[in-house]
Amino acid sequence: MSTQRPEPETSAASPHSASRAPAGPGHGAAAGSGLVIGEDGLARPAWASTDPLLRDYYDTEWGMPVRDEQGVYERLSLEAFQAGLSWATILRKRTAFRAAFDGFDPERVARYGQRESERLMADAGIVRNRAKIQATITNANATLRLREKGGLAAFTWSFQPPETPAPRTLAEIPSQSPESRALAKALRREGFAFVGPTTMFALMEAIGIIDTHLVGSHRRGTSGIWPA
Repeated sequence: MSTQRPEPETSAASPHSASRAPAGPGHGAAAGSGLVIGEDGLARPAWASTDPLLRDYYDTEWGMPVRDEQGVYERLSLEAFQAGLSWATILRKRTAFRAAFDGFDPERVARYGQRESERLMADAGIVRNRAKIQATITNANATLRLREKGGLAAFTWSFQPPETPAPRTLAEIPSQSPESRALAKALRREGFAFVGPTTMFALMEAIGIIDTHLVGSHRRGTSGIWPA
């Protein structure tokens, strides 16, 4: 059984909670919605309207279905590293994270020992937090064990709720749900670490299990999982 340290549940754990950036030049705010109309005519939340990196992530990746083991493991790992930090910080370090953790291949990460841990702690390209690094290794081993129960992706998706939130403002987006609390509890039982209910809610948003794109956003309903 791994030693688990609870995540700081008061920290932002998803992109929409990390920024309340105002509309910039050439942009218009959709009254009362929290959406910003970009120069391309597309409606996005404020957090995705100014930084090109965040805008591209929002437009092309966030909320799209991820159903493979390695993809879910990577996103679970990055969500854990984000605890206490902004999502933009994690995105800017994502290439370095992938290089440092062998592309988030759980079979390779599961073999990491003390030498690899010290290498990671010396890598300025990633977030050098020993507890989070160890959790990533712990979770790789737990991911391999979970194959006996259908695998990490299927296990995570089994907590998909019967309906998704339909927020019209950022304030209406919850930070956790009964399903994210149940998923967190179940993953801890399987030996995972840094999988609190807020982080698991952010994971569910990121990989399409729920759709928390604001109503009126050009991304609402584009995952194919939920209707607009």
